[in-house]
Amino acid sequence: MATNRHPQRTLKGLLVFLFLIMLVGFNLSISSAQEAPAAPPPAAAPEAAAPPKIDTGDTAWMLASSALVLLMTPGLALFYGGMVRTKNVLGTIMQSFIMICLISIQWVLWGYTLSFGPDQGGMIGSLAWLGLNGVGLDPNPDYAATIPHQAFMIFQAMFAIITPALITGAFAERMKFSTFLVFSLLWATLVYDPLAHWVWGVGGWMRNLGALDFAGGTVVHISSGISALACALYMGKRTGYGKEPMPPHNLPMTALGAGILWFGWFGFNAGSAVASGALATSAFVVTNTAAAAAALTWMIVEWSHRGKPTVLGAVSGAVAGLVAITPASGFVGPISAILIGIGGGVVCYFGAVILKNMVGYDDSLDAFGVHGLGGTFGALATGLFATKAINSAGADGLFFGNPKQLLIQAITVVATWVFAFVMTMILLKLLDATMGLRVSKEKEITGLDMSEHGESGYNL
Repeated sequence: MATNRHPQRTLKGLLVFLFLIMLVGFNLSISSAQEAPAAPPPAAAPEAAAPPKIDTGDTAWMLASSALVLLMTPGLALFYGGMVRTKNVLGTIMQSFIMICLISIQWVLWGYTLSFGPDQGGMIGSLAWLGLNGVGLDPNPDYAATIPHQAFMIFQAMFAIITPALITGAFAERMKFSTFLVFSLLWATLVYDPLAHWVWGVGGWMRNLGALDFAGGTVVHISSGISALACALYMGKRTGYGKEPMPPHNLPMTALGAGILWFGWFGFNAGSAVASGALATSAFVVTNTAAAAAALTWMIVEWSHRGKPTVLGAVSGAVAGLVAITPASGFVGPISAILIGIGGGVVCYFGAVILKNMVGYDDSLDAFGVHGLGGTFGALATGLFATKAINSAGADGLFFGNPKQLLIQAITVVATWVFAFVMTMILLKLLDATMGLRVSKEKEITGLDMSEHGESGYNL
């Protein structure tokens, strides 16, 4: 149960803070536009542009990447499922698997148009593409000139699917399934879709500001990780937390899930190039490099801190590195990826192990520690290591002569933190008052597998 049942004043203060951050961002965006030199007039009238043409290689890569990203959600189900107790394995897997079904429908009906539809004041897409109206098999040059519009749409759908599934790590073993479904649908619509438009949608205010997020550091990882923190704080601890042991019941399952996540992440990051070429290759290389560096770093830090290297630590470190490199994957080279991986391993170990124990909140499967803090570090590191030598459409970071980029990244991080936290708290309070968030103590002790789903993960 929440310790603070009247957060209205806090929420109002955070909303005001968010407004101020956004105002600064808009001013910087306008200032950048004013500082940019005017383009010289053309020497002659331009010829009519050739209509976009579908490239079969790019299309094949994007469809394969979509499948890779889809596989990440079942991989997450195994990763999370192995870390809970035996009595909750099916309930945890179900929370990830059902997101494939629920968000797939939401995305087709209204999620895609809110995220990528024609801009409305930099804040949200219009309803022009409701039910995929106008989203056909011809390319949309605003997003991808060489693949069908629907190929881009379905690729982005896979990001929308896994993001609310990531949040489940914070309230594992204690949320009502019926409330979880409603929460996920509302969260996807009111948190994920606006953020996706801010960062990736044509006209989105963060995109206009110049924010760099190649594959979802803010949209996916910070949003889910900060929302996970809100859930952990509001819902409170699991029954018996801190008084009885709650070790992972199946670490081989967790390791398998981590391997699937690593595999699928190549579609997540390299697919975000939206073409099969040099940029996709670069993103692929740095994704693997950062994951490896972070896994080694977490293992070494844990070995030093706790005396032994663990499998859970190594796979958690790999995921931390994948999270940290995500926003930077299309803007940095291999050496920068190693440094980002090392930093991600240290930051996420601190958040998942030291900070959680120090503060005492029950982020059951370290959704905030890995995704919230890892995504934050990765977004800021992008402002340090980004270089136009890798991606001419991006920007140089602080270490390549452009300190302003780090400021832009910081603004987007703070705005995402406040927006995701406030909106999630509002949804939690609303659903707590109407449906109830937690199962009863008796059902929690029995386990969600039997009490919510009437089945058992193992017949021993």
